Amino acid sequence: MHDLTGFQRDLLVVTAGMSEPNGLDIKDELENYYETSINHGRLYPNLDAVVDKGLVEKGKRDERTNIYTLTKRGERELEDRKEWEQQYLDDVVDIDD
Repeated sequence: MHDLTGFQRDLLVVTAGMSEPNGLDIKDELENYYETSINHGRLYPNLDAVVDKGLVEKGKRDERTNIYTLTKRGERELEDRKEWEQQYLDDVVDIDD
């Protein structure tokens, strides 16, 4: 996870939170979060990068549509990242407020 960009980490988070999203589903979610458009030239090379790293699996919904799912390794990496962040955020962020 340490060698991923912030954008690639966000791709993992969005992919984990959706059921078999396609690229456009992921793009829409990230555009809502970033409040700016994301072009295909940024999205798909970064999706391919996390697939190549074994964090996301790319499958086919049909002849034109790919779907993305987190691998077990991707799940472990996200969990490790969450635990690492939490050790620093516990005293700063009170989620119950």
